[in-house]
Amino acid sequence: MQINRFDGPVLSLFRIVTSLLFLCHGLASMFGVFGGNRGTGQALAFGAWPGWWAALIQVVCGGLVLAGFLTRVNATLSSGSMAYAYFVVHLPQDFMPLRNGGELAALFCWSFLIIAVLGPGPWAIDALLRRRRGALAAPRPIHAPAHAEGA
Repeated sequence: MQINRFDGPVLSLFRIVTSLLFLCHGLASMFGVFGGNRGTGQALAFGAWPGWWAALIQVVCGGLVLAGFLTRVNATLSSGSMAYAYFVVHLPQDFMPLRNGGELAALFCWSFLIIAVLGPGPWAIDALLRRRRGALAAPRPIHAPAHAEGA
């Protein structure tokens, strides 16, 4: 059995699950759904720095990574926003992620970095567009006339 046949689907599932969780965090912070920002039941104030802007990145980039559209760019932005969250918000409180509350920021940062490097996997809009472009760019075979075959 060839185990690497699962590489593509597992990468796609990893991207889908990670970005769905990221998107849910953004929706909770922006709109107060799913328990709201940090479980308060409330949304962040419009434009509040840095939380509302981080939530905007989570919603927009998380949704686009979920769909697999412009995946590498959006995953890079998502990874960077979580690196910022970890180093600016969490790290000053304590060095250890378990004590500073930065586990999710660190996990999202590294997860999106993996997605940015490895790509979206086969179950993505990017992969569909790449296949369509490849089919359009592929040279069409030239068929020789029937009388030329016997010559």
